[in-house]
Amino acid sequence: MGKAELIFIPAPGVGHIVSTIEFANSLIKQDGQLFITILVMKLPITPFLDAYTKSLTASQPNINLIDLPQVDLPSLQLFKKSVESYVVDLIDRYKPHVKNVVTDIMSSRTSSDSVSVVGIVLDFFCGCMIDIGNEMGLPSFIFLTSGSGFLNLMLYLPSRHEQIGTEFSSSDPDVSIPGFVNSVPVTVLPAAVFNTDGGYDAYIKVAQRFKDAKGIIINTFTELEPYAIEPFNNGQAPKVYPVGPVLNLKGQPHPDMNRSQWDKIMEWLDEQPESSAVFLCFGSAGFFNVPQVKEIALGLEQSGCKFLWSLRVPLIQDEGTQIIKKPEEMLPEGFLERVEGRGMVCGWAPQVEVLGHKAIGGFVSHCGWNSILESLWHAVPIVTLPIYAEQQLNAFTMARELGLAVDLKLDYRPNGEIAKAEEVERALKCLMDSDSEVRKKVKDMAGMARKAGMEGGSSFNSILQFIEDIKGSSY
Repeated sequence: MGKAELIFIPAPGVGHIVSTIEFANSLIKQDGQLFITILVMKLPITPFLDAYTKSLTASQPNINLIDLPQVDLPSLQLFKKSVESYVVDLIDRYKPHVKNVVTDIMSSRTSSDSVSVVGIVLDFFCGCMIDIGNEMGLPSFIFLTSGSGFLNLMLYLPSRHEQIGTEFSSSDPDVSIPGFVNSVPVTVLPAAVFNTDGGYDAYIKVAQRFKDAKGIIINTFTELEPYAIEPFNNGQAPKVYPVGPVLNLKGQPHPDMNRSQWDKIMEWLDEQPESSAVFLCFGSAGFFNVPQVKEIALGLEQSGCKFLWSLRVPLIQDEGTQIIKKPEEMLPEGFLERVEGRGMVCGWAPQVEVLGHKAIGGFVSHCGWNSILESLWHAVPIVTLPIYAEQQLNAFTMARELGLAVDLKLDYRPNGEIAKAEEVERALKCLMDSDSEVRKKVKDMAGMARKAGMEGGSSFNSILQFIEDIKGSSY
C-alpha cells in the first residue's frame, strides 16, 4: 500500500493532545506516505491551547486538524463529584459529531483516490468511539498516554469487577496485578476506583473497552518497564505497541508566562553550578493547600538545597477563607528573605526547558507520566509527590517497581495526611546525593530512552511494526 490515512481522536487536555501530535509526527517521520487527521475537542478553560496546537502542526503538511463543533458541557456538579465521570460524559456528547466527520472523510475518499483510510487511533478515554470504527469497517487502536503499569491496571479492573462488582475500599488488602513485581497497595490506586459518585463506574466503562481495540499503543519503552510489558508478549489480543518516549521537547506556552519572567528564570539557572538545584513543579493542574505549601517550604529551607519552585495558586478555593491571589501569600512569613540567593519561587515555569538545564540536579514532581518521561530523558532523578489521577500508581512504579525515584509520599492525596517538612528534607537530601543509586540508574535509563527511538531501537521497531500492520491490512 502507498498512501494511507489515520484518524486520531485525542481526549481534550494539554497532555493528551500534545502527546497525540508528537506520536503522529513519529509515524510520519518513519513513513512520509502516512497522512493523519486529528479531530480536536475543545474546552473553554484552555483557550490558549488552540493556537499552540496549530503551531505544533504548522510545519507538518501530512497532519490535518479538524475542530469538532462545541457541545453542551456536563454540569459543574458532576465535575465536583468525579472528574472521570465528567470527562467520559463529555466525550460521549462528542460521539455524534465524530461519527459525522469520520463519515465525511470516508465518503470523500473515492475509489480513485490514492489515499486510503486505514484506521482510527483513540485516546483511552475515547473508547466509546470504537463503535464508530466498527460501523465504518475501520480497526480502532487505543493510544495510552500513560505507562504499562497503568495499562495493566486497566486490564485488571474488568475481571475484578466481574468477581466483586463494587468500588475499592481504602481498607482492602494489597492487590496482585499481572505485570507488577510487587503486590500493589490499594492506597496508590487512582482515586476514581474508590469513588461512589460515578468515578468507579466511569473507570470501569473506560477499562472495559480496551479488549475491543485491535491494538494498544503505549507511551513507554521496553527497557523502562520490561516486567510490565512481558505479559503482552504472549500473542494474545489486543496487540501492544510500546512507542515511547513520545515527547514534545520544545515545551508548552502558558497564558501566565511572559518573556521577562522566562528570562528571569533562565538567568537564575545560568548562575547556578551544574546539577546543584532542585526543580519543584506539579503540572498544569497541580495545586496544594496552604498547610502543605508551608511544610514544603520549611523542608526546602532545612535541606539547604538550591531550588526553583513553580508554585501555583489553587484554581478553586474554599468559600469563607481568605482569597489567595499570589503564590507568595501561601509561604511562611519571612521564607523568601531567608532563602534569598539559593531559591527562587515563580508562578509558572517552562518545565521541559528547566529540566534540560545543566543546573537542575533533581525534580520534585506530581509524577504525571509525561513529566516522568521528560525527567528520564534529561537524566534528572525524581522525588515523588503525586496528587491526582494515576499519579500515585506512577509514583509506586517509579520508586518501588523500578527504583528510579525517591519516595517522599507514594499515597499522597490532596485531602489526606500532608507531607511533613522533615519528610521533604529527607527526600531532598537523598535525591541530591551525587552517589545515590537512584541517580546512577536514572542516568543509565536516560541513555536507553534515547536509543529506543533511534533506528533499530525497541520503540523505533515497534512504530515500524504498527505501520506495517495497518498498511498491510492485518486487521
